[in-house]
Amino acid sequence: MITCIAELNLFPVKGCRGIALQEATLCATGLQVDGIGDREWVVVDARGEFLSQRERPQLALIETTLTSNSLLLKAPGMLLLDVPLDSEGDVVEVRVWDDRVCAVTQGEIADVWLSKYLGVAARLMRFDYEGTRLAAHRYTGKLDAPFKFADAFPLLITSTASLAAVNERLRRQGEAAATMQRFRSNIVLDGSPAFEEDYFKLLRVGPIAIRPVKPCARCSVPGVDPASGEHSPVVTDVLAGMRATRDGVMFGVNAIVVDGAGGTLRVGDAVEIELRF
Repeated sequence: MITCIAELNLFPVKGCRGIALQEATLCATGLQVDGIGDREWVVVDARGEFLSQRERPQLALIETTLTSNSLLLKAPGMLLLDVPLDSEGDVVEVRVWDDRVCAVTQGEIADVWLSKYLGVAARLMRFDYEGTRLAAHRYTGKLDAPFKFADAFPLLITSTASLAAVNERLRRQGEAAATMQRFRSNIVLDGSPAFEEDYFKLLRVGPIAIRPVKPCARCSVPGVDPASGEHSPVVTDVLAGMRATRDGVMFGVNAIVVDGAGGTLRVGDAVEIELRF
C-alpha cells in the first residue's frame, strides 16, 4: 500500500486550534502558509511563561484563521479578535520550557481579550524573526534545526493507522473514538502500519527529505477534548496502557527538515519511507 499525506495542519498559535491545509510550504522551521509559520504566536502569563492546554484546556476552543492582513481569533462568548500581521510591538523575553525566547508584543487589545477569556492575566506574543531557536543537537546531530514556539522540534508526524489502533482499544472499553486533533500533528500519514513511525529513518516527498529524530512523549494534552475544551484521562490512560516506555508515553515522531526546504507539501502526496532496520 502506498503511504501518502492524509492531513497537513498548521497551528498559528501554540495551544489553540489549528488550520487544516490542502498544501503548505515546508520551511526549516516547519509548515508555513503565506509567510506565517507553525506556532508563530504563543500565549504567556504575567511572568512570561507560556500557557498551554495542560494548564488552560479552554485554549482548545480558540479558533484561528489567517487572512492576508490578520490573525483572527474566535472563542465562545467572545467578540472576534483581529490581530494585524503588521503589528509592531516591543521585543521581550518569554519562556517556553527551558528556553528563553525573544518575542514581540501584539498589543493591549489582544492581551485583554485573552485575559478575559482565560480568566488569568495573559499576553499574546509573536516569534521575533531576529531571534533563533534550535532543536537540541543531541537529536539533530550536526544539523541546525530552527523552530518557533513548538515544544522542541519543527514537525510532528503521526499516522491514521496508529490512531485507529488507539481507537480500537477505546472501542473495546466502551469509550468514544479520539480524533487526530487531540494529538496536534503537522503531518498525518495514511498507508503505513500502526506505529511504524517508531522506526522511520527518512521520509521523502519528491525533493523534500524529512528526518524523524525522536519519538514524541505525550503529556496530558491528548486528554483534552477539542470539541468541548474539557479534560478527561480516558484517552491518555488508554494510550499509556499501549505505549508507555521508560522515556514516556509515545505517540508520533518529532522530525526535522534535512533537504528541500522551501518546497511544497500537498495532501495526497506519496511518501517514500526508509526504515531504521
